[in-house]
Amino acid sequence: MGTRRKSRELTMQMLFQGDLGKQRPEQVQKLFWASVEDVDAETRGFAEDLYRIATTRDEEIDNLIEAHAQNWRLERMPVVDRNLLRAAVAEMLGFPNTPAAIIINETLEIGRRFAAPESIHFLNGVLDAIARDVLKARLA
Repeated sequence: MGTRRKSRELTMQMLFQGDLGKQRPEQVQKLFWASVEDVDAETRGFAEDLYRIATTRDEEIDNLIEAHAQNWRLERMPVVDRNLLRAAVAEMLGFPNTPAAIIINETLEIGRRFAAPESIHFLNGVLDAIARDVLKARLA
């Protein structure tokens, strides 16, 4: 598994932990990294960058997800799905040089490992719609 994919996976896991445990970001990071072994500095650094963006821009990210997830409220989505979406949108917003297609593909690959099989089409549709809006906003 590549460094970036591992970082994305770790980010989703931290978001998942914070979501379920109702923990503050600092608590999540402290507990999470204490339980993870064998993560190199580059992988950890990128995961922490994504997590920071996801938690500091959480309201903006959640609003984007809800606006593009037709007929779905965030709290009704499966926990894995909503945190995969949050991590992906954080990367789209925080790392504009990474093509959206790569972010979406990587999210779908992680989703195949952690989410329900029927979630993949949902994740793809929501992320594709968000990516188009984010790109349109950058070009405006």
